[in-house]
Amino acid sequence: MASYLEKVRHLRQAVKQHGGIWGSLKQLYMRDELKPGTLVGKDRDGNEYYENNMYFYGRNRWVHYAPHYNMNYDASQVPAEWHRWLHYITDKTPIEAPPVDHEWISHHVENMSGTSEAFMPYSTTRPKVESWQPPQKAAELK
Repeated sequence: MASYLEKVRHLRQAVKQHGGIWGSLKQLYMRDELKPGTLVGKDRDGNEYYENNMYFYGRNRWVHYAPHYNMNYDASQVPAEWHRWLHYITDKTPIEAPPVDHEWISHHVENMSGTSEAFMPYSTTRPKVESWQPPQKAAELK
């Protein structure tokens, strides 16, 4: 009986953290799970990073993507410094131990494959193989 009461308590805590019933339903729709956790940081894109050590190793750190991504979020939207923390390469968040910032390091950009902004290579050289064009009759040319 005590385990059921504890599950109900965790559910109430998760619902409260996500802004009530409607916020929890939106969370379930967007991410398919409802987990309570402690906000440990936020990156410059607006992604929020959470931790809850009640869950087992490998499931106790997660990210809530920024609202402007809507349902089009993917892992390439997580910057490298937060990727290190999410994947247990380090236990210190980028807020606790900021990464070294050199002027030659570019800012993180998400992978744009499959979008209209994707990189499209082009060639400036003439193709070595040309497609065959059937001969045309003189009557068709006039």
